[in-house]
Amino acid sequence: MAGYLVTDNRKVTTHRLIEMKRRGEKISMLTSYDFTTAGIVDKAGIDCILVGDSASNVMAGNATTLPITVEQMIYHARSVVRAVNRALVVCDMPFGSYQSSCSDGVRNAIRIMKESGCDALKLEGGAEIADTIKHILDAGIPVMGHLGLTPQSINKFGTYSVRAKEKEEAEKLINDAHVLCDVGCFGIVLEKVPSALAEQVSREISIPTIGIGAGVHTDGQVLVVADMLGMTQGFRPRFLRRYANLNEVMSDAIGHYVEDVKNGDFPLESESY
Repeated sequence: MAGYLVTDNRKVTTHRLIEMKRRGEKISMLTSYDFTTAGIVDKAGIDCILVGDSASNVMAGNATTLPITVEQMIYHARSVVRAVNRALVVCDMPFGSYQSSCSDGVRNAIRIMKESGCDALKLEGGAEIADTIKHILDAGIPVMGHLGLTPQSINKFGTYSVRAKEKEEAEKLINDAHVLCDVGCFGIVLEKVPSALAEQVSREISIPTIGIGAGVHTDGQVLVVADMLGMTQGFRPRFLRRYANLNEVMSDAIGHYVEDVKNGDFPLESESY
């Protein structure tokens, strides 16, 4: 069944994503952090793979995305790129790699692109980082924006609850989306914002919006692959749909393996040399 909805096997590019928005074709996006998973995700027909700084949580067990480093993001992105043939690979710029200065942002962006081989980068923030984004774009690097709940700012927010419910914050988000579009971003992730607001933004700007907890009216959707496959169990936000329960499947298989080893049922003679 892999890739059964995909008839165009050409490499997905930033330009093709904008074309998809124009013709009303929804964009599919999932995270990946390693070679094996990325290969499966790509062959299944996904349009975009996000090497998210959520690797800090999923792969390293940190409570937030803040601890992950540029070096670690390069490692994960390089592993993903090696497995991917079709999907557009977008890598998060981690916390601290672009907030301190524009020059730091450009320097780290160039390094991530050169050493990972990814196709584009994603930065969190709006008008306040527009100048940094412009300079990264001027260096020839495609940039995706990220508005709404921006996990790198969790200590400022103090909560992972829905953002932009109040008029002032909603108006800022709309303005930020226009700024990111005008400066040259090829797309924007909208995380945990009201569906009506995401619909308005998606209608007003010419670049694709990718929602996570932002309703059905965005131009595409993204989920963390370990969450949608049911590998993680404690994280249960409203927007998460589990398409499998790999936690149970893997636990059962490993338990069966342990039992076979203990009982001397593995390996069999046919499994020996």
